[in-house]
Amino acid sequence: MTPAVRLLREKNIEFTPHLYAYEEHGGTRHSAVSLGVEEHAVIKTLVMESGPKSPLIVLMHGDCEVSTKQLARILGVKQVVPCTEAEVTRLTGYMTGGCSPFGTRTHIPVYAEATIFSLPTIFINGGKRGFLIEIDPKDIANAITVTEVHAAVSMT
Repeated sequence: MTPAVRLLREKNIEFTPHLYAYEEHGGTRHSAVSLGVEEHAVIKTLVMESGPKSPLIVLMHGDCEVSTKQLARILGVKQVVPCTEAEVTRLTGYMTGGCSPFGTRTHIPVYAEATIFSLPTIFINGGKRGFLIEIDPKDIANAITVTEVHAAVSMT
């Protein structure tokens, strides 16, 4: 049982687990195809930082990128950059490609693309590679503190 699953169960949040064959660098496109769902509903958990010792998590649609310039403006900081794989593991306790916003090792502020909450259901990492959980996006806020932002850039 992953820390993410443990947290969701403690909070009595309903979810459906989905396992798939993880593919290195397959990203959300691979997981969406594996599960037969729209890539827009597969949510990436991105660990970033706005400066030394200032990590943050961004939840973003699988078919979108984060405008780091826009996010930096929203947060009132000079820049936002991705964390290294080693930093991701150290901060969250999860491996890159298996990172969940739920049950992280350290408390990290979470920002979510606001349009995620208009979807009927989302697929988000459950705490290990090849494991997504299907959940009502409104339940994210019942599990963790999350701030809605508008920082998506379409990749299409």
